[in-house]
Amino acid sequence: MQGINSNRAQTASSEVVRDINRRIVLNLVRTRHPISRADLARLSGLQRSTISLIVEQLIQENWVIEGATGRLPRGRRPTFLRLNDERVIIGVDIRPTQTTVALADANGKFTSQDVMATAPDPRTASDALVESIQRIIAGCRRKKIEGVGISLPGRFNQNAGRLLFAPNLKWRDFDLRTPIVKATGLEVEMENAANACVLAAMWFDRMEECRNFVVVTVSEGIGTGILANGQLVRGLAGMAGEFGHVPLDHDGPVCGCGSRGCWEVYGSNRAALRYYFESGPERDDLTFTDLLSRADHGDARAVKAVETMAHYLGRGMRMIVAGLAPERILVVGDLTRAWHRFGPVIEAEVQDQVLPGGCAPRLVPAHEEGVARLRGTIALVLQKHFSV
Repeated sequence: MQGINSNRAQTASSEVVRDINRRIVLNLVRTRHPISRADLARLSGLQRSTISLIVEQLIQENWVIEGATGRLPRGRRPTFLRLNDERVIIGVDIRPTQTTVALADANGKFTSQDVMATAPDPRTASDALVESIQRIIAGCRRKKIEGVGISLPGRFNQNAGRLLFAPNLKWRDFDLRTPIVKATGLEVEMENAANACVLAAMWFDRMEECRNFVVVTVSEGIGTGILANGQLVRGLAGMAGEFGHVPLDHDGPVCGCGSRGCWEVYGSNRAALRYYFESGPERDDLTFTDLLSRADHGDARAVKAVETMAHYLGRGMRMIVAGLAPERILVVGDLTRAWHRFGPVIEAEVQDQVLPGGCAPRLVPAHEEGVARLRGTIALVLQKHFSV
């Protein structure tokens, strides 16, 4: 058996410690900026000399820049640090009907967006996506692009970057990553839409103290992302969290996945529109947003359709409460604009499932104006540099 070189082991250990300390400091700058070197030392517990070395390294790497100086009663005036907003990320949110390509800085602030229809053919959609990304790259000038993050309404092979399960998108076994990498030369990270929303909550909504929560995304379908003990749960083949495709009624309507009576055929935006059209002869190009507006203007059919959707959303969440016992359930989607209609109904349904000795999770509507998935794509790229 080959012996262990103690000198090499010590060197490796020192490198690991330095990398961890660097990431701790970088995260403190990200979450507490503007911040001084003295405050970094106080919050991290590291010596000031160590902080000075790390900060100088981060400045040389253009991750951190110096800003304004502070005032103290006496002594040297501190210089405040912040992330360099010249380091940017391209975020892509692919949905069945539309795709959004956006540019954001390392603080998650979006500076531009390009919205286009999602083509039903994956190759056509991929070509259009590459063109949009290249337009954004051309406008970045001297900014450093860290990579591309993509949110997908389905599951995919992490290693090959191929879509495996996207019933609402209807793209089958398609390699989305390779054409983008070849055309741009950038690193491309992909994530399920609900998981992207989990990352957004962790990185930008200051959810560090909550280590067990579930994100439920409600749109054309229903997706769930799970954070358990502070870790994103992906499961075997990345398929964890597909509660939207658990049947509530095996004799129910056919779902896009091929099964019948799945949760999403009862609790999604499409389900609400189906309830509305089933209750009367009218059928037009009504959108879910239009339906919410009609409900607010007293349309009895719209009110009933929304209430039915809310009841089924709550009943489906009972599976999550009983199976995962999360501290919070974050709800993402257009329905949060009408939370006064959805919230009380869903909460009542969820409360009925709490087992003896258990506690109902806090139900939180994410009023994010449709950018939770995009913010998640930014976190997806940044976590390679910031995760400890």
